[in-house]
Amino acid sequence: METIRVIIIDEQPLFREGIRATLQRMGDCEIVGESTDAADVLEIARTCNPDVALIDAGLTSSDPLEIARQMRHTAPRLAIIILTPSEDEERLFQSIKVGAAAYTTRNITSEELVDTVRKVSHGEYLIRDDVLAKPQLASRVLKSFRELTVEEEETEQKDLYSPLSSREVEILDYIARGNSNKEIAKSLKISDQTVKNHITSILKKLSVNDRTAAVVHALRHGWIKMHDE
Repeated sequence: METIRVIIIDEQPLFREGIRATLQRMGDCEIVGESTDAADVLEIARTCNPDVALIDAGLTSSDPLEIARQMRHTAPRLAIIILTPSEDEERLFQSIKVGAAAYTTRNITSEELVDTVRKVSHGEYLIRDDVLAKPQLASRVLKSFRELTVEEEETEQKDLYSPLSSREVEILDYIARGNSNKEIAKSLKISDQTVKNHITSILKKLSVNDRTAAVVHALRHGWIKMHDE
């Protein structure tokens, strides 16, 4: 059984102790660091090779989203869980942009926390499709895709060879248009599970952790085009 290495970034001592105790009871989880200092956190990410980072979205000593962004840059395979005091669409959008694998409120139960840590450590992306499917939020995410593509269009040469199958490229194109797994399944007349299987294959082939990164990767390489609404 492989050990899941976790770093905890939370200012509230009692809540942090609760997280630590819950994860230690898992039996296969090692806490490799606890800090709210950005420099300390990045050093832990560099030297301790954590699999999962739990980040308090309410940090006051450092910018939690900037920490998340820098950690993802330092350790691209690191799965980040954002713990937020309350539902906040703006914070969710920013969490998607920095590549968080999960976004949950701090009233999460011990069982839910354990389940979330296990899933993201195995490469699952838990920011739900029904959240990404919110029209206003989906529009903002798509706008980010466009901006990223424009920024890199002149500096990065297009590679028209794609490691993806034609069906996988088709599915990525649907994701880029803001479609949920269910909507994709309905459009392509395949099951939800088949869509999930294709997405898992896409993430593995592209060595990325989430749907957002996969779409941006495909856009940058010219495998799909961004369509105006």
